[in-house]
Amino acid sequence: MDKLNENQNTGIDLSKLFPEESEIPNEYNFTETIEQKEYLINGKIESWDTSFQDVYSPVCIKSNEGLNPKRLGKYPLLTEKESLEALDAAVKCYDHGRGVWPTMTVKDRITCMELFVSRIKVKRSEVVKILMWEIGKNLEDSEKEFDRTIEYINDTIEEVKKLDRESSRFQIHQGIIAQIRRGPLGVVLCMGPFNYPLNETFCTLIPALIMGNTVIIKPPKKGVLLYRPLLAAFRDCFPNGVVNVVYGEGAITSGTLMKSGKIDVLAFIGSSAVANELKKLHPYPHRLRSVLGLESKNPAIILPDADLELTVKECLLGSLSFNGQRCTALKMIFVHSKIKDEFIKLFSAAVDQIKYGMPWEKGILNTPLPDILKVQYMEELVNDAVSKGAKVINKNGAHLQSTFFFPTIVFPVNDSMRIYHEEQFGPVIPILEYDNIETPINYMVNSPYGQQASIFGTNSQTIAKLIDPLINQVCRININSQCQRSPDNYPFCGRKNSAEGTLSVFDALRVFSIRTLVAAKKNELNEKILSSIIHDRQSNFLRTDYIF
Repeated sequence: MDKLNENQNTGIDLSKLFPEESEIPNEYNFTETIEQKEYLINGKIESWDTSFQDVYSPVCIKSNEGLNPKRLGKYPLLTEKESLEALDAAVKCYDHGRGVWPTMTVKDRITCMELFVSRIKVKRSEVVKILMWEIGKNLEDSEKEFDRTIEYINDTIEEVKKLDRESSRFQIHQGIIAQIRRGPLGVVLCMGPFNYPLNETFCTLIPALIMGNTVIIKPPKKGVLLYRPLLAAFRDCFPNGVVNVVYGEGAITSGTLMKSGKIDVLAFIGSSAVANELKKLHPYPHRLRSVLGLESKNPAIILPDADLELTVKECLLGSLSFNGQRCTALKMIFVHSKIKDEFIKLFSAAVDQIKYGMPWEKGILNTPLPDILKVQYMEELVNDAVSKGAKVINKNGAHLQSTFFFPTIVFPVNDSMRIYHEEQFGPVIPILEYDNIETPINYMVNSPYGQQASIFGTNSQTIAKLIDPLINQVCRININSQCQRSPDNYPFCGRKNSAEGTLSVFDALRVFSIRTLVAAKKNELNEKILSSIIHDRQSNFLRTDYIF
């Protein structure tokens, strides 16, 4: 990368990017490390005293010795033994669907969830600070992640109430009386990603819980410390064994859990390679339900009549929000040759003008990457593209300092380059020129990924002709806007290697449950039995009362 910098002879000076300890504002400084020994199994916060994993921040601290990542603390490296103890607790609590939690009324489960929300709300500032320091997410986005998670829980509670109301009536068809509800599936293993370690994990955890499943949480390797402030709330708000939290190497913890064959649902957000390995470990794959959010290579297709001011703005946010470390990020930009020069000129200027710095600074878009390895990977992608004919277009591109990598535009890109195929999950932006619209269409058809795409243009007929062939390649097309997950009421899913199952406030409740029913032939005896059960409230399942 130094060679690239020399060739440009321009760009930014990053020597003053990282602060000295004394320059960090007191309200945002990480003054006390988190020496975590705790983990949660069967309603008890246990203490660990054996092996630990040190946690370092992407934020480096400047001193006379140079730049060094700030140490944030440590977390336990549990073994197979503790993993199986957590599994036994979850299995026992579920008890083949006969346990307290799966047979509890929906209203009572909602009460537990509402208590949980009230307990974790007071942890907002603590969790936000950990998010900033551990994964380098800026202050505004860290606050947004926490607040959006709380909103998601509340929306889920309201959707459960609605679902319960809709399920409270009886149906009669062909002389059969039935009440149809949704029941839990069993034990769920929840594994979230480092880029949204709270929100993405909770988007599977919360619906799984509220539908009556028991859960084992395996936090991501990065973004792990924020779960410590939540352990007591999990313990106090749910019956013993409903929520269990284990820490450690995935091969030891998650691998052991999957090999047991006792995991009923795998809720995993990460790479398809890891998902494949986890699923292979399960001895009864036909019984395993998988809810997967995986990688993507979402393209932007910029038509010749696109509003360039709007397009540049959306492509900037779409490709660089949280350093491009989002599955929904724009990771390939196709621009028509007629407007290629103007778009690249405007887009390059916009990228070079972004605000970058430390997570606590106001208005910052780009921050340090999780570790040196991520920076090295960005270098590899850019060097590979340059070696095969691309150029670094923006003058600040290809500049780095320790864990910080300035967003870099590479053009022209072709299919011989790694960046054409690989999900960069970082601030490298490939641009490909096209004349024939079949070029971006064929890219999407042949891509192993199929999450979303963005189309930028002003002609409705042209856009309509693109929507029809592309909607069966991806699950969401965004018109004149970046790819994104929100709002959570809309389905979030993908085709091919990008996902399995659908998540949204509505869909997630159905993903983590199964339709079940009680049925009886319509005759005097059965009507009397059903009436008695309903009138005397003898069953938590068979009932007609409403939750308002």
